[in-house]
Amino acid sequence: MPGMNLNPMRFVDHGKGGDASVLKLATMARPQPLADEVLIEVAFAGINRPDIAQRAGLYPPPTDASPVLGLEVAGVIVAIGTEVVRWKIGDAVCALTPGGGYAEFCVAPAAHCLPIPAAMSLCAAAALPENWFTVWGTIAQQGALKRGETLLVHGGSSGIGVAAIQLGKLLGACVLTTVGSAAKAEFCRQLGADAAINYRTDDFVAEVRKNAGSVDVILDMVGGDYLAKNVSLLGFGGRLVQIATLGGSKASLELAQVLMKRLIVTGSTLRRRSREEKSLIAAALEDNIWPAVADGRIRSIVDKVFPIEQAAEAHRLMESSQHMGKIVLAMK
Repeated sequence: MPGMNLNPMRFVDHGKGGDASVLKLATMARPQPLADEVLIEVAFAGINRPDIAQRAGLYPPPTDASPVLGLEVAGVIVAIGTEVVRWKIGDAVCALTPGGGYAEFCVAPAAHCLPIPAAMSLCAAAALPENWFTVWGTIAQQGALKRGETLLVHGGSSGIGVAAIQLGKLLGACVLTTVGSAAKAEFCRQLGADAAINYRTDDFVAEVRKNAGSVDVILDMVGGDYLAKNVSLLGFGGRLVQIATLGGSKASLELAQVLMKRLIVTGSTLRRRSREEKSLIAAALEDNIWPAVADGRIRSIVDKVFPIEQAAEAHRLMESSQHMGKIVLAMK
């Protein structure tokens, strides 16, 4: 592979793809940073749904990205590119990566790195980048959530949901969420959600209407038949932001509601955004969110940590949807 040297490192190989059993430890040469990149000795790597999809062969990485799984890491910088000014060797950072996080060493654009607050562990920091880049780009930017508005988050106990609930409250919104169990509902209420609706036992459309009448912004990772339900819940000028289609990528929609309520239906995948866009999000996070991380208003919730040798078990837990918060891999 271009840009590699012969120093070996361990990484999680997903081979030709398949179920979680394909994940095996292997060795490869360490990557080397380009001019605007840093090389991070990875302590922890966060696990995300796109990793599951890539492992299964459903979400190929961009052509210029590492084929190795892993979109977020925390660790210590051990090498810097010739154009890097801000960071130095020895700095502890967390980073959004273009891939390659499930490895002992990983390169990341220097502008996609963020400092780790003094009181935060590397493990907790590894659980931040992918979800916070996503929710800032979707809820704060595309959804333009404002103080006093109402936000509906589907999948509130997921890593994305944990970040979205906290962002909504930080921005001064009323936050409603859907979850799949009573335990997850209580978890989300403890996190700050104003209402948590168990979609397995209750009609979430009826419950949202009972709690809020209508909502201003919806963050949805389900898709499928949720589309029509989401549109029905949006008030005038409402915004639906789609970030995944776990319930199906095809759906029917009554467009008259979109017209009459002047709705915005949009979507986003973080990995396909340009480096420049991600750099702007990183800067916005450092200005607007990192102070709240540092003083404890924003929490990193890690459900379970697996050693790198148990990456398959970590993926199985994510696929079971039994977790509440993030799942993290430890490199040592």
